[in-house]
Amino acid sequence: MVGAMGVPRGRWAVRMEAALTTREQPARHGDGHDAGELASVVARAAAGDERAWETLVSIYSRRVYAMAKSRLRRPDLAEEITQSVFVTIATKLRDNAYTEQGRFEAWLFRVTMNRVRDAARRMKRQAVAMEPSAIAAMGAEASAAGDPADLGALRAALGTLGDADREVIELRHHGQLGFKEIAEMLGEPLGTVLARHHRALRKLRGVLERHDPDENGKDGLA
Repeated sequence: MVGAMGVPRGRWAVRMEAALTTREQPARHGDGHDAGELASVVARAAAGDERAWETLVSIYSRRVYAMAKSRLRRPDLAEEITQSVFVTIATKLRDNAYTEQGRFEAWLFRVTMNRVRDAARRMKRQAVAMEPSAIAAMGAEASAAGDPADLGALRAALGTLGDADREVIELRHHGQLGFKEIAEMLGEPLGTVLARHHRALRKLRGVLERHDPDENGKDGLA
């Protein structure tokens, strides 16, 4: 398969685009709940309605977990952060520390982003720099752990991005927030966020293509 400007596109790159490129698709908002319905659910959860709280957890827990796991690559820590985020949200709602103004998702993922940043900083103090050649090995490890190899490679490639670029990718594709929401959350112009997202996808594509066994026979089974 050939990509833009006639550049061959490898297996990793094609699957990365299938997994990540949603520029032309609207971001999900409350798993099909419109803004009014979501506001009602949030208000009922704040008033102590257990069913409403369960609805919020069912809507957002997978997205929070995915964002944490993508950055930290540790399922146990991602679960811990997910629980911590929802404890914080529940406490704030109970104490009337949050007033619904149509920004619940942005608030939830701001809390998530801050927790993930803190955990990433702690891990970075003990981290060993990852060589680009480790990307193929990450794919093999993911496969051994039951994940598709290309998913492991994608996670490894995400690790090569700078924090700012990676946050845009994670908020967009794991948090499933719209670009406008991301721009407001990060306090940056919409054009800057769009450009960063495009640049990050281009970097990911380049990294994955360089380490695609289908394009580098010596690194694969050929």
